[in-house]
Amino acid sequence: MPLPGHPAVRISLGILLILCGFVGFLPILGFWMVPFGLLVLSVDVPAVRRFRRRMEVKWGRWRQRRRAAREGAEA
Repeated sequence: MPLPGHPAVRISLGILLILCGFVGFLPILGFWMVPFGLLVLSVDVPAVRRFRRRMEVKWGRWRQRRRAAREGAEA
């Protein structure tokens, strides 16, 4: 999904998604908006980018350990 080109629009969109995600108990709005808002913010905000990168590394390591454990159990 293409993001808007101007940084102010991207930051506003990310903040709006996060704020709408906090009222996720309402219909249509949902808690799914919080991670998407963080992803949009990670394009322009270095602190959020570092957080996203750390989570990607942790997720990748978890998947490798899980795959190795599964392959070890099959052997």
